[in-house]
Amino acid sequence: MTRALSATYRLQFREGFGFDEAVAIVPYLKALGVSHVYASPLFAATPGSTHGYDVVDYNRFDPELGGDDGFLRFSDALIEAGLGLILDFVPNHMGVSAANAWWEDVLRWGADSRHAEAFDISANAQKILIPVLAQPYGDALEAGDLSIVLDDERQDIRFSASDYTLPLDPRTLPDIFGLMQHADKDQMVRLYAGATPADVADLAEQLADFMRDPQFVDALHQAIAALNADKAALHNLHEAQNWRLAWWRLAREKLSYRRFFEIADLIGVRQEIRRVFRDSHRLVFSLARSGRLDGLRIDHVDGVADPKAYLAELRQGLVAAGAPKATLHVEKILTGPERLRKDWQVEGTTGYEFITALAGLYVDGSKEAAMSAAYDDFTGGPEDLHALIDKQKRYIFSHNLAGEMAVLGDEALAVAQRGLSTRDFGADTLSRAILEMATALPVYRTYSGIAGVPDEDRRLIDAAVTQVQAARKIEADEPVAFIGRLLKLDFEDGKDVAGALNFTRRFQQTTGAIMAKAVEDTVFYRWNRLLALNEVGGEPGHYGGGAQAFHEDMRIRLEDQPLGLMALSTHDTKRGEDARARLYALSEAPEKWAGIVEECARDLRGDNRSGHSFPDGAMEWAFYQSLLGVLPADFDPASREERAQILSRIGVFLEKAAREAKEFTSWTAPDAEYEQALQDFAGRALNDATFMGRFWQKAQPFVAAGALTSLSQSLIRMTAPGVPDIYQGTEFFDNSLVDPDNRRQVDYAHRMAAASDSVPDDWRSGAVKAWLLRRMMAARAATPELFTYGSYRPLEVTGENAENFVAFARHDNQGRFAITIAPRLTYDLLGGHEEPWLQKTCKTFVKLPEMMRRKKIYDALVTGGGLSEAGAEVPAFTGKIPMRLLLCDDAN
Repeated sequence: MTRALSATYRLQFREGFGFDEAVAIVPYLKALGVSHVYASPLFAATPGSTHGYDVVDYNRFDPELGGDDGFLRFSDALIEAGLGLILDFVPNHMGVSAANAWWEDVLRWGADSRHAEAFDISANAQKILIPVLAQPYGDALEAGDLSIVLDDERQDIRFSASDYTLPLDPRTLPDIFGLMQHADKDQMVRLYAGATPADVADLAEQLADFMRDPQFVDALHQAIAALNADKAALHNLHEAQNWRLAWWRLAREKLSYRRFFEIADLIGVRQEIRRVFRDSHRLVFSLARSGRLDGLRIDHVDGVADPKAYLAELRQGLVAAGAPKATLHVEKILTGPERLRKDWQVEGTTGYEFITALAGLYVDGSKEAAMSAAYDDFTGGPEDLHALIDKQKRYIFSHNLAGEMAVLGDEALAVAQRGLSTRDFGADTLSRAILEMATALPVYRTYSGIAGVPDEDRRLIDAAVTQVQAARKIEADEPVAFIGRLLKLDFEDGKDVAGALNFTRRFQQTTGAIMAKAVEDTVFYRWNRLLALNEVGGEPGHYGGGAQAFHEDMRIRLEDQPLGLMALSTHDTKRGEDARARLYALSEAPEKWAGIVEECARDLRGDNRSGHSFPDGAMEWAFYQSLLGVLPADFDPASREERAQILSRIGVFLEKAAREAKEFTSWTAPDAEYEQALQDFAGRALNDATFMGRFWQKAQPFVAAGALTSLSQSLIRMTAPGVPDIYQGTEFFDNSLVDPDNRRQVDYAHRMAAASDSVPDDWRSGAVKAWLLRRMMAARAATPELFTYGSYRPLEVTGENAENFVAFARHDNQGRFAITIAPRLTYDLLGGHEEPWLQKTCKTFVKLPEMMRRKKIYDALVTGGGLSEAGAEVPAFTGKIPMRLLLCDDAN
């Protein structure tokens, strides 16, 4: 039976954390109050995988985590504790490695493979490109980097490129067997010359029999040596395969299969084909039938050909498996006013838009101009954010994803050449029109397909056509309009419709990658005004929205996805939730922050601005914000050990940030001098106890404000419309940077020992956040339906500091209600003090609607909170923690 969803706890498996380690913390998670464990991918992945998103077998659990038996122990522990399980499932792609039996079979047999249709391989690809060589193919061949090897463990003859090996087409093995000096060589030649995929088991069995003969093995080794010594013969054997090796740099320009973003080691899977869907979901449905699965998180849903159809088939499969109430959450980035599609059969998203809504609440929009002026002055700006985004989208598509552009250009040209009014459109013109259309789209993708074109997508496409035509980057309007027709499937001839469908499917699967790589993984590391806004799904140009905008966002959440997840941190967020909360406070005091930055810059680089002895202005500004965010609240600047730990972590971050920015260095063309200069710069800061002492002392008002904001956003997450999602370890303060920093192992023993039923005295330890979480979990568990489906009502805040609080009520038709009163703009609220508690009399009040007056209420955040009668208004706070959760379960 599927367990009711109330709150989730995300666990990151791998790197020392497997099924048995998870079993050990099940009692802790139960005591914390969550209803479900939300697990990272658990199925077999590429050996040594640090994340599990490179699945190689959908139908068995990863042996590195404990295998099938280990999963059963974990599942039994959850069931015994009454906890549900949500699995992170990766339908869009698989890892390409020798551990992937489907991939190996396709490489071995090509188009004849039973699994050829499983992967999104270009229909006109004569060979599968394998871009793994460190140098061009001819150079690798001459250098002796290529060879045939006998894999004793697999009992298989393979083609080796350094440490990377590939299977050989069995029908080409006679070229090797024919060189053997052995009595059975002719039999082997005949056996393999006419081999088919149906003969796989027999061939393997017979080769194993022959391999028991030492003389046969010796003769085979000699034949392989002879072939390896003959470069021409080795080349000819390579050319006879269903794949071809290539220099790794060719991947971006010419790849024969759809990748996940720009990662050649992850190949697209064609879930739109029924047999592929069934083969890849057998274990999922088996778990559902056995009552061991309560829900799925669907990774990168925008990557599958038709998300709506995929989700409908997935829902149908779960119903057939006896799990009609299993939950489905999609990793879907909603941009701007975009809303979750109502016809998708899902509970909601994984919650990035919730983080964006909170950013609008906690950032002080009234001081945007001051922050912009400080940033521009320091970096030599201004730089137009929207122009930068468009520039990077064009660059990513035309450079990093040039192969995808070439495929789309060919698809569009094929359709154009069949029309009398379009056959004069040239390949270059069409490619540029495709580029500009992808740049103009404000969303990750549209959803045209066999079922038609949704009205909202038609409007987006028409608007993009109009925008591109007005910009005049394409000399004629007609080719742009033609791309719009393709995306709207506006054709009648069967061949043209099929061509438009193929083009649109690939275009829609590509635009998400363009947006992610250009914005999240480039601009968010280059345009660094306020890093708290540079978040997955975030909008750095949207600087504060205020309480009313937040209330509207919550109204939409309740309408669209009352069971959608509310995240504050994930394995993919750019920084931990408490680092982000601290950085929100900078928006309230931009002049003070600018002064700290200028003083730091003088201390660290003096007047020297030549060469690479320091980072560029934008990166330096980002460094100081990242340093502020990453330091734990109880940081001791005099501790050499603590400074060394931070230096190690921030050093990894700086390398990644600089390479993602792609301005002075990159992953494909690293500049060792620049990167070393970054590390040296960070070292000058963190190796200097005096510098760190001054920085930390000046940062204290921001640290205190950030701590209070951390508690505030934790309260809102527990009471707003949706399902709270707690990322591993974040029940205490989480000042992580981007991955891999946010995937470090969690010290659960410390968390268990620090659990307290009373407010901890030392707020810097982070235990106060865990205390608050437990209190809110208990309140939510008492009336789960109220917080899941109860209506949402904004409440008016009046009096002194009214702008520093947000309040709302959840209520149901049984007379129960919950009132949340949470602080915002906390730097101003605290008056720049260095403690996150208010030491003054409350003169701020929340007005209650008539229906909530004269009811008996109690404060869930106060031990022994007692009952009192609600009047026309209630104080915004009553103790040193300036927030309240007032509950009433009186139905009279």
